[in-house]
Amino acid sequence: MEFVPASRSSVSDHVFAQVRDAILAGDYAPEGSLPSERELAAIFEVNRHAVREALRRLQQLGLVRVAQGGATKVLDWREHAGLDLAMAAGAQDRLPVENLVRDVLEMRACLGADAARLCAQRGTAAEKDAVYEAIEQYAHEAPDLERMGAANIALWRAVLRGSGNTAYLLAFNSLVGGALAVGRVPAAHRTAELLDIPGHRRLGAYIDTGDAAAAEAQAKTLLNAPVNTPGAAV
Repeated sequence: MEFVPASRSSVSDHVFAQVRDAILAGDYAPEGSLPSERELAAIFEVNRHAVREALRRLQQLGLVRVAQGGATKVLDWREHAGLDLAMAAGAQDRLPVENLVRDVLEMRACLGADAARLCAQRGTAAEKDAVYEAIEQYAHEAPDLERMGAANIALWRAVLRGSGNTAYLLAFNSLVGGALAVGRVPAAHRTAELLDIPGHRRLGAYIDTGDAAAAEAQAKTLLNAPVNTPGAAV
């Protein structure tokens, strides 16, 4: 992969994006070394501070390990990277995984189903009321799919809060906040899910009455609709 010298604006972002994509494309194998800071600075025609900042970000993503005064080792992203890699802007163009949007939707379905179970099981009355209100707000936005999609995210965030599981909530925030996020999947690809207002109201009723098993099953039905609809999860 041939690197391109950086423009004067956001040089660190430029270096970061190109080196990230080169690693994900396989130009640098795990346990191999990147060019030195001095070499990268010359290649990109930037100062070493910009290179150092880019390498710091690559290390945070789990793509490299920067040794003090030594070589920068390339890591196997399958062992060291987290959700941030899939959500990083531009990474979806290079991450060597087919059907990554489908994979994200499947993860959302698993997370949401268990969160619905926990919300029904241990959510407070106030938290369950918040779920009910969020469902009605989402229903109010029909038939505007874009507005329904935004309200649907708020609905599931209410369910996550009611689950009492902070790790689930943080994972959900990653799933809806990045460049490759559920929130940015075109709403038309989630039509079956978003237009199922009765299904969402059933979910709310199961959560309100504390029927954990039924809430989990209903959440699976709703959240798996984009995955199971041919051509929906692109």
